[in-house]
Amino acid sequence: MAAMDAPQQATRLRRPRLGFLGVGWIGRNRMEAIARDGSAQIAAIADAHADAREAACALAPGAAGLGSFDALLDCELDGLVIATPSALHAQQAEAALARGMAVFCQKPLARTAAETGGVIDAARRANRRLGVDLSYRHTQGMQRIRELVSAGGIGEVYAVDLVFHNAYGPDKPWFRDPALSGGGCVIDLGIHMIDLALWTLGFPRVEAVSSRLHAGGRRLELPSALVEDHAVAQIDLAGGAVLRLACSWNLPAGRDAVIEASFHGTRGGAALRNVGGSFYDFVAERFDGTRAMPLAEPPDDWGGRAAVHWARALAKGNAFDPEIERLEVVAEVLDAIYER
Repeated sequence: MAAMDAPQQATRLRRPRLGFLGVGWIGRNRMEAIARDGSAQIAAIADAHADAREAACALAPGAAGLGSFDALLDCELDGLVIATPSALHAQQAEAALARGMAVFCQKPLARTAAETGGVIDAARRANRRLGVDLSYRHTQGMQRIRELVSAGGIGEVYAVDLVFHNAYGPDKPWFRDPALSGGGCVIDLGIHMIDLALWTLGFPRVEAVSSRLHAGGRRLELPSALVEDHAVAQIDLAGGAVLRLACSWNLPAGRDAVIEASFHGTRGGAALRNVGGSFYDFVAERFDGTRAMPLAEPPDDWGGRAAVHWARALAKGNAFDPEIERLEVVAEVLDAIYER
């Protein structure tokens, strides 16, 4: 085997040591993606549930298995990946940042815009990289659509239709407690679609937000002790463009999921949509009148890309990235939808 040259050796030596807090399905999936990429070392794993912790440790030989967040904080780590219930995200992220760790957190980063701003402020003070798992940005389809829109390929975008219906809904009780979750299907599913639209359009100023939320088919009066399982919202942007969102849990949609982001421009259109009700397979197309031209098709192993992107960036430097400040805009839109 040929000896590595100095730059290759330096790259290996710079691999950040990561801890993982919460290793249920999604936390373990992100851990496996980073491990496969080789961009970081899996140094420590913490989960209050022994079965989940042991299953994750079996996939990462040499990682310390820990039973508490406090034990994880005491480890010498460069970064922490958080996949715990939403109510814990802000507090756990701020605690890790205060210890000098970079943070990658499942969405939502926090339950409200105020909490979101607090975590971003903590990252700025600590001068540490902060990332959030807004994973749909990293599908090939949305990458192509964003490139197309940014280049003016469909002209000036004046309307965006956003849909995310999950025919099943969450299986954990805390999702349906607004004190723990921050809301229902909007903060769970709609956050992805709102972020995708604003990110694709370059985060134009939001001028107005209106919404109507339902639980069990009845309109919610806000604030409510119930979380919504169906929502529609309109988001008016500077320049005249409008975003229209529809999302739900447990909707009889005739398939597992309906996921779509359609961009309507003065010289054409483009859309991302899931295939056959899949949560994972997407096609992206460009529209010219009645013609549809493919931009991206399955297969596309995109689920862990956001985590890998963060880990690779961390290997190059752990300083605060001001791009994360854009997430405050998304959080403010969510607050407006919930009339907070």
